[in-house]
Amino acid sequence: MKSAYPLMNDRPVNGSAPPDASYGDIESATRRLMAALDSLESAVERRRDADRDEDELASRIQALGTDRSRLADELDVSLVKTRRLERANRELGDRLDAAISAIREVLGGEAEDAQDSGEAA
Repeated sequence: MKSAYPLMNDRPVNGSAPPDASYGDIESATRRLMAALDSLESAVERRRDADRDEDELASRIQALGTDRSRLADELDVSLVKTRRLERANRELGDRLDAAISAIREVLGGEAEDAQDSGEAA
């Protein structure tokens, strides 16, 4: 139930205030709101930049991972080729040693034959 007597205080009723005071308060609140919106806009822009930088970094990391995989595959192929070449080199060296030995035996046998025929003459 409402009272028939008006309130006996100086506070504005229902949030209304004297026109002069409310205009200044509204201007001040508007300035604060604009400053807050500017700050928010700056923060959003910084976040977008950070997200863009993060996306670029993720792309670079992915590219590095791809390069690493490719290089690892190339290294594996190179190692196989190197082992094959080393094995062929060893086999060739063994064959050359055998050929040199055979040539020395032949030459040594001919030298002995020449010495034997020289002594007989």
